[in-house]
This record gives sequence, C-alpha cells and structure tokens, in this order.
Amino acid sequence: MPFPIERVDALEILDSRGNPTLSVEVALAGGFTGEAQVPSGASTGTHEAVELRDGDPTRYAGKGVRQAVRHVLEVLGPAVRGMDAADQAAIDLRLLALDPTPQKSRLGANALLGLSCAVARAAACALRVPLWQHLRGSREACLPLPMVNIVSGGLHAGRQFEFQDFLVIPHGLPDYPAALEAAVAVHRAARAEIESRGYVLTGVADEGGWGPRLPRNEMALEILCRSIERAGYRPGAQVSIAVDVAASHFQRAGQYHLDSEARVLSPEEMIGLLAAWCARFPILSLEDGLAEDDWNGWKRLTGALGSRVQLLGDDLFVTNLARLERGIREGAANAVLVKMNQIGTLTETFAVIDRARQSGYRAVISARSGETEDDFLADLAVASGAGQIKIGSVRSSERLAKYNRLLRIARDAGLAFARFPTPAG
Repeated sequence: MPFPIERVDALEILDSRGNPTLSVEVALAGGFTGEAQVPSGASTGTHEAVELRDGDPTRYAGKGVRQAVRHVLEVLGPAVRGMDAADQAAIDLRLLALDPTPQKSRLGANALLGLSCAVARAAACALRVPLWQHLRGSREACLPLPMVNIVSGGLHAGRQFEFQDFLVIPHGLPDYPAALEAAVAVHRAARAEIESRGYVLTGVADEGGWGPRLPRNEMALEILCRSIERAGYRPGAQVSIAVDVAASHFQRAGQYHLDSEARVLSPEEMIGLLAAWCARFPILSLEDGLAEDDWNGWKRLTGALGSRVQLLGDDLFVTNLARLERGIREGAANAVLVKMNQIGTLTETFAVIDRARQSGYRAVISARSGETEDDFLADLAVASGAGQIKIGSVRSSERLAKYNRLLRIARDAGLAFARFPTPAG
C-alpha cells in the first residue's frame, strides 16, 4: 500500500552548540507524520558534503540556515509531494537529481538529509513498525557496542592538547545496558582521577567528555586506564580504549605539530607514536590517525597496525562511497566512520555501510559534535547491523536521547548485542 507525501515543512532550530540547524517534517495521507533534525560537525573533513549556511553576519554569526529551510519548502518538498514515502530509494534519487553537485553545494546536504530522514520516519509511522525495523531491509539488525567519549582535546575542548577524543569501548560486558553502565562509571571515575592528579579541568567538551589541561597527549591514556580500574573494570578485558586523533587538524605542510608538547612529527614518526601507544595501552580503535589526504601514510599505518587495531577513516572517507572505494583498493584503513550529514541522504549512507561490509571493512555509526535530541541515529545503528555506535559522552540530552533509545530497543526487540569484531587484515 503506498503512502503518498502530502506536505513537507521545515524550521530553523538550534543544535547542542547553540548553532542553527534544520528540523524537517513530512506528512502523509492518512495523517501519518515524521520529523527529523539535522546534526552538525565542528571537526569537519574537507571532502564532506556542504552544510549550507546563510553567511549573514547579523544572524547567528553567519550560521543561519534560512536558505536551506527555503530549499526544503520551495524546491525539495514540492518535488517529492505525491511520492510514496515507503520507497526511500526513489525519494532519495529525486533529491539527488535536484542537486547533482559532488558535495551537495546547490541545495545543501543539511536540506537533503532532513527531508530524507523525515520521510523514513513518516513511513515507519504509517507502517506501524519501529524505525529500525523499517530501515533494516534484509540486513541483520543488532544492538551496537557503544564507543563513549571520556576525555577530550583538539577542536572539541579548546585545543588544550592536540588529540581530539579518548573514548572507552565496554566490549567485555554481557549486554547493552551493562555496557552503558560501565561507560557511565568510567566517565564518573575519570573526573575523580583528573582532579586527584591536580590537573585543571577546563569544563565539559562539545560531546560531553572532560576537557582537562594536560601536559602531554599520552597522559589522557594513563588517566583512562586508571579510570577504568577505578570504576571496577579490567582494562583490556572488559573495557578498552579508542582514540580519535583527528590528525588533519594539527597537520601543517606534511608534518604533525604537537604544539602542547613543543614537537613536530613526520608521518613515519606519527605512525611510530601510535604503534607505541597500541603496544602499551589497551587500544582497540584509532580514528583519523593521519591526515585526510595522506593516502601513502594511511597505507603504511594500515600495514603496521591494521591486523590488530581498528583503523577508522572519518575525514579520510567522509561517508563517501568513492573515497571508501579508493581506501579498499589501496589498502588504507580497515573501517569507516559513518556520519549521515557528511553525504546527505539515507540511501547513500547505507551504500557506504553495505560496501564496507562486503569488503571486510567495519562501519561505526557516528553522531556529530553539534547534535540534536533526535534519536534517529540509534535506530540507524541497529538497522545497519554495523555493530558499533559513537554518540559522544553520557552527560547531555542530545547524547542521552540516543543512548536511551537503544535501552528501549534492547528491552523490546530481543536483538543480539554486538561483539567487538576480530581484527581485519
């Protein structure tokens, strides 16, 4: 039974950083509706799809999205009116035909994504099924293993030190609720550990991790290991570490500048540093260990660590199928971070997830630093079967909405809890 789209609405709202973003609502025949809110990144890759901003300095320092709202109301909405909301691929194909530019620069990826996700939610409502069930298709759904932010630096915490995020992966717990409980305990213990060492706690970072002023990047790893123990868990056996290096943001002229430590590393020295860390600390995952266009360095990094550590490409791949194909072809990284707003539509997002699975690469479904209280991402992670989700920390409502949605799915759906995958070669 088709569910024709009758009305599309859009509104400028605020995200978790107080910056404007879009809320899009789709109404179907029969009174079914769906709303979606679009996230925004601070640590963005050069090759991401365009997040259309107004550029008017008199409103929100130029970050307004009234133009993107207008594109939804005047261009995208009329183009999909009357189409069947249950046919997501056809809807997204229509949207992409209206903006065929490589990075969605004509209408904005934020406009496209808001409508794409709102359609999916309205269709799930009309079909009277949970969103994850509508999205999964033939994929094997599962509850994802959370990757939880504990300590932050880089662009997420005022550049107190260079590496962006230090996270925990509670992989040795029996189910999702137990894993989330462990992450909360480690987050609480980390504050106590930071304060007991006498470091200045500058506040809470964009994604809810603690933002201390540390003398060395490596100190965050020492704090994290001790915090895991302090929370009553065994590092490496029950709770391990992930690092979001975000190396593109401190690379200049091919060198990696650790200004907080007054030293500069070559790509080879950077690889050596990461390898040494992985030998000393229970690190399971490294994200953006090298800069986004350092393809040769990524291949060497993968050769050195890819058989035992998850090497995530975020800025490297930007949820872009063509860039992922290059990584697969050249042996760069072994996993892709998936952020819907980096590409612009649900169909393109699933194309990247499915291609990663086919090629033996892992996929981690990820939020952005500028988030909303929309819990769509939780359902996407479950539906994709990717097995991992990176939402942020456990402090603010835009993060907790997604963690809490996963708790509800865990209670109601009877799905298996993912295990951390064995290393890819």
